[in-house]
Amino acid sequence: MTFLDLLELDFVQTALIAAAVLGLVAGVLGPLVVTRKMAFAVHGTSELAFTGGAAALLLGIGIGYGALAGSIIAAVLLGVLSRRESDRDSVIGAILAFGLGMGILMLSLYKGKATNKFGLLTGQIVGVDSTDLKLLVVSSVAVLAVLAFIYRPLFFASVDPDVAVSRGVPVRGLSVVFAVLVGVATALSMQVVGALLVLALMITPAAAAMRVTASPLRATLLSVVFAEVAAVGGILLSLQPGLPVSALVTAVSFVIYLVCRGVGAVRRRSA
Repeated sequence: MTFLDLLELDFVQTALIAAAVLGLVAGVLGPLVVTRKMAFAVHGTSELAFTGGAAALLLGIGIGYGALAGSIIAAVLLGVLSRRESDRDSVIGAILAFGLGMGILMLSLYKGKATNKFGLLTGQIVGVDSTDLKLLVVSSVAVLAVLAFIYRPLFFASVDPDVAVSRGVPVRGLSVVFAVLVGVATALSMQVVGALLVLALMITPAAAAMRVTASPLRATLLSVVFAEVAAVGGILLSLQPGLPVSALVTAVSFVIYLVCRGVGAVRRRSA
């Protein structure tokens, strides 16, 4: 089967659309995640998304719904338990460990196909069907709509939280809302790259973009482009050799990061 024949398969087209939507959401959220130093929080949230997906798999319901529920619970827990910034890492570590433990327990109780278990950790484009795509699109639109509504005060609170508090910006409330948005995006990304490699879409493209520009707008645009290239490009590269999608998405994303890091270093030396 040729590369063009593979592109005509329904599940491949569905996966490419899903990847494009995920690239947009992850690219828009990424710079704010990096600015707010929430990379570890994203990883912790992905573990609860994994737990929710494992529970859904065990109960025989849609994995996407379980992952969403798990990630939202994780976001609320992070917002409630880490009221002080000094507590954030320890809270995330505790939630991460709990999520992994419960997820492994549920997978051990699941007697279905082993590929379904493995897909939760590393992604599985074959498992993205039309129902999952609808959930992904609706959730993504909701995330982007809420982000557009709160973006200005959220960005202010991200750059200078102390001044934002003094100006009456509801920093705590915005933090919880943003954590929920990140949790939803993390759950959606899990279906393509899996719980273990979510950072490849949620963090790496944004980190790469912020290496080459200090402008928030340009960083967001570049982050979207990089995330799209990594997500869609990773799937396209995996088709012919039949390699794991998640590994190639991660590889493309990391190569982009290294290139941007090199460009940033050259610019600093020139300056």
